[in-house]
Amino acid sequence: MAESSQTDGRTLSERVFARLQDDIVLGVLKPGTKLGETELAARYGVSRGPLREAIRRLESRKLLERVPHVGTRVAQLKGEDLIEIYRVREALEGMAARLAAEHMTAEEVAGLHRLLSQHEQQQDLQEDTAYFQREGDLDFHYRIIHGSHNQTLIDLLIGELYHLVRMYRYQFSTVANRPQRALAEHRRIVEAIESGDGEMAELLMRRHISRARENIESQGRVGGAGGGPKGAEALSAAPDNHRETQ
Repeated sequence: MAESSQTDGRTLSERVFARLQDDIVLGVLKPGTKLGETELAARYGVSRGPLREAIRRLESRKLLERVPHVGTRVAQLKGEDLIEIYRVREALEGMAARLAAEHMTAEEVAGLHRLLSQHEQQQDLQEDTAYFQREGDLDFHYRIIHGSHNQTLIDLLIGELYHLVRMYRYQFSTVANRPQRALAEHRRIVEAIESGDGEMAELLMRRHISRARENIESQGRVGGAGGGPKGAEALSAAPDNHRETQ
């Protein structure tokens, strides 16, 4: 296949980037896993040119890292570092929810309702096994942060750690009964925003992220090359079209 060929409006590099990013976020390629170009090129059926471009983009998103004398591997946070990030998220995303209640337009709030209705249709969520949110406008937290209409908060929360945190958010959502609870918490946050109750919106968002942090702490580890949250291993068998439609 020529490197410049397109089948869905995206270049080959963009498509291998999307597939590789999904496999990282979903835990098919676990944190700490060493990645070789030869193996990746064979796995995704591409030459090294578009693969290297995809790897560079994923390094810029902090999902991959180059380690001296080791090579490229899936990024891995220490447990204490991830907990620190979640504590900062709790404070800042709580503030974002309060500001969203003050500044989101009726159309933006309606968009949140539509987004959660879309999430509700996901098979994984209906089965209460996982809660996968695509990046950007398809991500509930991303929408709330932008709904704050505060550029400083947006820069802080949708910066270099966004994609890495998104990976851990998904992988630790695979705990039994957590996905449906998370969706219900999202709906209550939207209700508070819609009613203009900034204090309640902030409280509910802080509580939501605190529960996610406690979930991570209760598992006692951050997923690594040989471990990871329960359920991540099963995703390695999931077909690409299943992941793409969520």
